[in-house]
Order: sequence, then structure tokens, then C-alpha cells
Amino acid sequence: MSTTTLSPTTDDTVRRRDVELPCQSGDADLWFADQPSLLEEAKALCKTCPLQAQCLDLALERSEPWGVWGGEIFDGGVVIARKRPRGRPRKNAVA
Repeated sequence: MSTTTLSPTTDDTVRRRDVELPCQSGDADLWFADQPSLLEEAKALCKTCPLQAQCLDLALERSEPWGVWGGEIFDGGVVIARKRPRGRPRKNAVA
């Protein structure tokens, strides 16, 4: 079993009550949504977080299986640029 130790700066930031972390307020399901537009919304919220870089580093270290971590989308333990919508792609382009 491995343990992860946060740096003193990160640990202090997490303990402060005046720091609002986007992932700890509002709808937690947003970070694990199926809809690409909701995942993009979560990514945008991550950009405002003071722990974004640490969150991404730790998610990569843990090989997070899915969700938005540190402003990136994880799918199958790998960072992907965008999530495709569910279902089969259209044969013909929409006009």
C-alpha cells in the first residue's frame, strides 16, 4: 500500500477554510459526467483551482480510471483531449 504526501503549501491550502475548491462545492457528478459538454464545464472550473497542478500530478500517479482531474479528462487511465458523445457517429454531416 502506498501513501501520498501533499507538499506543505498544498496541505495548508486544503486546510484553509477561505479557499473554495471547485470540485468540493456544487455538483460532484459534474467531474464524472457522460456528456462531453459537462466535462468541458468541469475542465473550465478546474482552471480556477489553486490545486490544479497537484491534482493532475496525483491523478497521473494513481492512473485515475475516469473523470476530470486537474483540468484534464481521464478515460481508461489515460488523458484524452475530448470525450466523444455516446452512440454511433453520424454517417452524414449535419447541415
